[in-house]
Amino acid sequence: MTLLDIAEVAEQSGLAPSAIRFYEKRGLIASAGRNGLRRTFRPDVLARLGLVSCARRAGFTIAEITRFLQATPRDTDLRARLARKADEVDADIARLTRMREGLRHAATCTHEPLVECPDFKRTLDDPARQTARTCEARSA
Repeated sequence: MTLLDIAEVAEQSGLAPSAIRFYEKRGLIASAGRNGLRRTFRPDVLARLGLVSCARRAGFTIAEITRFLQATPRDTDLRARLARKADEVDADIARLTRMREGLRHAATCTHEPLVECPDFKRTLDDPARQTARTCEARSA
């Protein structure tokens, strides 16, 4: 099996060598040994680093990722936390989608100032708040 040294892993993963060493120290990845002074890794470390990077961008802490990587099907507490985290990610996706649509609208809008455009404001507004305002208006 061909091993990758830390520089190759850094290049292919897009991570700094210091991040790779940090993840190894925290137990998220394991080196296969050393070639001289350089750490070496099995090629499958790239998939693990991809998972770690994705989880970090989604807001997971190192502790949460560590726990997830060690989880078994019997870990019901972790499964419940993962389900809650999935709900948080859904909310983030909805918020970012609204922001994307607002930016697309603003890129072509002629309203002055742009941020006062009713369509722009409506695009960015949280649907939960829209529903609450609609219910308040009906009950008034």
